[in-house]
Amino acid sequence: MEMARKVAVMMVVILVGLAGISVAMDVCGVDEDGLTTCKPWVTKPCPTELPPAACCDSLSKADFDCFCKYKHSMLLSSLGIDPDLALALPAKCSLPNTPSCS
Repeated sequence: MEMARKVAVMMVVILVGLAGISVAMDVCGVDEDGLTTCKPWVTKPCPTELPPAACCDSLSKADFDCFCKYKHSMLLSSLGIDPDLALALPAKCSLPNTPSCS
């Protein structure tokens, strides 16, 4: 009985921890709302109009060196993100000093 209680407590702790992770999603300084707002501009077909201010505001806080590490990652393609569109997004937002990933 005591073992079952310990297992149940561990499961609750793990679930609470996982819930906290999903709520606090942050990738390279961009929170989940920013990622969601920008997604149409980094996936095909890409809208022809400029990204909304909310997307650009989120990108202005981004760590672009961190994003560059994902350029050749399978993670981007698995999420439907086109790396070339993603790299073009800072310029569409007129953000200064964005690095070019090699």
